[in-house]
Amino acid sequence: MTDTRTRIEELVKSADVVLYMKGTKDMPQCGFSSRVAGVLNFMGVDFKDVNVLADEEIRQGIKDYSDWPTIPQLYVKGEFVGGCDIITEMTLSGELDALFDKSGVAYDKDAAARIREANA
Repeated sequence: MTDTRTRIEELVKSADVVLYMKGTKDMPQCGFSSRVAGVLNFMGVDFKDVNVLADEEIRQGIKDYSDWPTIPQLYVKGEFVGGCDIITEMTLSGELDALFDKSGVAYDKDAAARIREANA
C-alpha cells in the first residue's frame, strides 16, 4: 500500500485540479463521474483525470487515501474537495467558483453562472 499511496500523492500533486473518476474526462464510465467531469469541462477547467478502472490498486487506494468511500473524488491544489454530490452543491452555490478563485485555478465564470441559471 505504501507504493500505491506514494503514487496517489504524486498524482494528487501533479496538477492544480485532479479528478479520480471511472473512465476519462472524454469518456466517463459512470453517471457520477460524468457529472463532475462535465461540470469541469463546461467551466473550462484544466484538470488531470485519473481512470480508476484502469488500476485496481488506485481504485481502492484513493478511497483509503481520502477516507472517502466513493468515486469520483476531486482534488484542488492537493486537497480533497469531495465527490459528486458535494461538487454539485458547491457548483450550484458558487462555492466551487470561490475555491477556484482562492486557489488560482482558471475557469470560465460565465459558464459557471450558466450552470446555476439552468438549475435555478
